[in-house]
Amino acid sequence: MSPPPPECAALGVRGARIPGPVVRSELPLRLLLLLLWAAAATQGHPRNVPRISTVWKGRTGKDQVEFGSAEPHTVLFHEPGSDSVWVGGRSKVYLVNFPEGKNASMQTVNIGSTKGSCTDKRDCENYITLLERQGDGLLVCGTNARRPSCWSLVNGTVESLGERRGYAPFSPDENSLVLFDGDEVYSTIRKQEYNGKIPRFRRIQGEIELYTSDTVMQNPQFIKATIVHQDQAYNDKIYYFFREDNPDKNPEAPLNVSRVAQLCRGDQGGESSLSVSKWNTFLKAMLVCSDPTTNKNFNRLQDVFLLPDPNGQWKDTRVYGIFSNPWNYSAVCVYSLGDIDKVFRTSSLKGYHTGLPNPRPGKCLPDRQPIPTETFQVADSHPEVAQRVEPMGPLKTPLFHSKYHYQKVVVHRMKSSHGEIFHVLYLTTDRGTIHKVVESGEREHSLINIIEIQPFRHATTIQAMSLDADRRKLYVSSQWEVSQVPLDLCDVYGGGCHGCLMARDPYCGWDQGHCVSIYSPHRSVLQSINPEEPHKECPNPKPEEAPLQKVSLAKNSRYYLSCPMESRHATYRWRHGEKVEQSCEPGHQSPNCILFIENLTDGHYGHYYCEGQEGSYLHKAQHWQLLSEDEAKAEHLLGRAQALVALLWLGVLPTLVLGLLVH
Repeated sequence: MSPPPPECAALGVRGARIPGPVVRSELPLRLLLLLLWAAAATQGHPRNVPRISTVWKGRTGKDQVEFGSAEPHTVLFHEPGSDSVWVGGRSKVYLVNFPEGKNASMQTVNIGSTKGSCTDKRDCENYITLLERQGDGLLVCGTNARRPSCWSLVNGTVESLGERRGYAPFSPDENSLVLFDGDEVYSTIRKQEYNGKIPRFRRIQGEIELYTSDTVMQNPQFIKATIVHQDQAYNDKIYYFFREDNPDKNPEAPLNVSRVAQLCRGDQGGESSLSVSKWNTFLKAMLVCSDPTTNKNFNRLQDVFLLPDPNGQWKDTRVYGIFSNPWNYSAVCVYSLGDIDKVFRTSSLKGYHTGLPNPRPGKCLPDRQPIPTETFQVADSHPEVAQRVEPMGPLKTPLFHSKYHYQKVVVHRMKSSHGEIFHVLYLTTDRGTIHKVVESGEREHSLINIIEIQPFRHATTIQAMSLDADRRKLYVSSQWEVSQVPLDLCDVYGGGCHGCLMARDPYCGWDQGHCVSIYSPHRSVLQSINPEEPHKECPNPKPEEAPLQKVSLAKNSRYYLSCPMESRHATYRWRHGEKVEQSCEPGHQSPNCILFIENLTDGHYGHYYCEGQEGSYLHKAQHWQLLSEDEAKAEHLLGRAQALVALLWLGVLPTLVLGLLVH
């Protein structure tokens, strides 16, 4: 950003660009700058702060579609490889198409509600909360004016399936989780509006309906559920992740505890009247996400994403969890399903000090054998295992933690042009932005937050997000619109080859004067294999320099120079000659590094350079020359004289040429 133009009164600056007039103003510039500097305090490790920020405006008509009215609650359904996204709204389902190279389009299907006796209650609309593939069509479920119901949507035709308790909540604000596996359906949604308020994990469709005991969870908030098919079918597990009230009521103890629970998919219930309709294989374990070196603990689980192993080894599935603390700082911890499975198989039970019965609690039995009553009773009274689930890695610490409040996460495993594997995390914030964090799959402790993306033209809360690894797109919805964001967003990186490679975006490389996607057809792009000094791979060893800009200033005036901090990982310094006049460190919260000159003297005139230093990468971001009024007039006169000479020469030149031709 250059110094302010005259029409802005230069915020109290007395000066002008050549050859313009001097501008005066009385605004309290010092107060403004003090506020800017106060906001510039750095927090957290600089690499956990997004290196750059951008607003994704998309290609006109191709990447963003507005609903036309506000949708307070939305749910997304997208199948990998498809160019369509289904969005559930209020009494509507939107089908949004994003065909490659063509304009996006939207169709609306109305799903009316049966108001009935809901007129004097809240939420008397039909909020769609579930979209799921069912045969050739779509299963659509919603609150239906507090009478949860489902519909079948096939080729634009809607058919009512009637009330379906457990498929949709009574209110869109209720915590709900529904998991489909073949013909079986699992749900955390209560079936009765005014009783059954204790949340349970149920099998609501399948061989036998089962539910968790009312005493094994304390006010749980369910986050994610998955089914893991193991080597033996009878050993298949259901894992679900949740947080619950902490049973430890010590004032210093955290309010919430994060958990993972296991169930045997083949659980048939128990033998006694107390266990016949309950899950008999329930166990839960604490998920630990803390950094002992900084004494930071993150106890509140926000979201979970499971990244399958590319070789199909279920034990090597990576579980990415977002956690927060009471100050809304966040951490990302990564676990393996193999470690979770081992904890449940080998740990003792918390608070249980006698020998475990045989079979041990939580063990899956072959041939549909029922769980013995003794085993169920022990597990039901002591549902938590003593051993805690810790993050992967030798240090058992978070992948990273940050001052940002993260809410959702998806992860893409990708291979760069030179074959290195990266795990790219996309994390939504409470500010309506997405952070793109790159984790090397081959180098430990190699992680960098490369960019903050605002996926909509105007900042707003992100309600839902879906990743399509096949098409390399992110689909995100807000209350106003749905947007598709390419994973290979490369044209946002400026600064030529050096700026492109310093971005360290594994989807991007340098080719023929542009920062381009590595997936571009018929191109062999330049990517660096050196994460510390990627700019050294560029053909030109020197980065592009900022053009010289000049401004004339009167003595004793006030002025400021502003340098855009394109990279939050760099240190920016204003130099005047050999002297550093102002330094702005990484993580600086203001978007500009400002040098304020309160009272201009003869010693202040001359050349000023704003240099950005990021490791060994040094580039000149701004170059200004402050001129006295006499120098400015002299330069102006010199410029006019040179222009006059040029005009005279252009007038004489044709005569000389004509004379030579005649001769």
